[in-house]
Amino acid sequence: MRLRVSISQSDRGLIDALTTVLSKAAAVILVVRKGALDTRMKADRSPVTAADEASETTILAGLGEVLPGVSVVSEEAFGRSPPQLDGNNFVLVDPLDGTREFIAGSDEFCINLAVVTDGRPRLGIIAAPALGMLWRTTAGGGAERLELAPGEPAANARTITPIRPRTWPELDAAAAVSRSHLDPATVALLDRLGVKTRLPCGSALKFCRIAEGAADLYPRLATTCEWDVAAGHALIEAAGGTVTSPQGAPLRYGNGASDYRIPAFIAWGDRSLVPPAD
Repeated sequence: MRLRVSISQSDRGLIDALTTVLSKAAAVILVVRKGALDTRMKADRSPVTAADEASETTILAGLGEVLPGVSVVSEEAFGRSPPQLDGNNFVLVDPLDGTREFIAGSDEFCINLAVVTDGRPRLGIIAAPALGMLWRTTAGGGAERLELAPGEPAANARTITPIRPRTWPELDAAAAVSRSHLDPATVALLDRLGVKTRLPCGSALKFCRIAEGAADLYPRLATTCEWDVAAGHALIEAAGGTVTSPQGAPLRYGNGASDYRIPAFIAWGDRSLVPPAD
């Protein structure tokens, strides 16, 4: 039986410890990237590599030390054995988000980690190993971007920059859009909103662009998984934006009955643009 652990998302020590775990995983990915990726297709026809698995092994070991007894839902482990959640807290992990970009040789891949409490992501960290960057929620309730060399502890960050989304501009609003999954419904939504500038981007970097004010929204109008979204959701909300359903309803996490799927969402930098929930 798992222990019921009380997690404080305002604990700087916890945030730093989890940041260091992701930094170690980032270093592992870059080492594997230099050799054979051992790419293969999973049952859902999405790719997985040796780097995904090595990163996950590193993260799960780190979580066992930092948050012993807390349930973890991680993409690759979930495919082998769906977990049983216990208590109000659990961790969502995508050990390598943007595997297609990674295989193609792009640097637009990430590691995502979120701590979920009562169905809401309260703490989020996104690492971009090839860029030497990391975005995270802070103990003070905001969000920040770190320059952190893969493998280094959080305390060794070269720069730490507070980040915030921007107010919706009167002209030239910009949307972060998927490089791999841009669909006609998303294009139609952006046309209705008058958004002409579209910034193609892989992985959870799209959330980071909104949180730091480089883009104004990120619509995803197709099914995705909770581990793809939760860390970015936490980051944007901490920075001052929000992530909702396309109808403006709040997102809930921990839906094991639906295999931890999210039907659709829109990430907004400016909360005032969110439509009233039905």
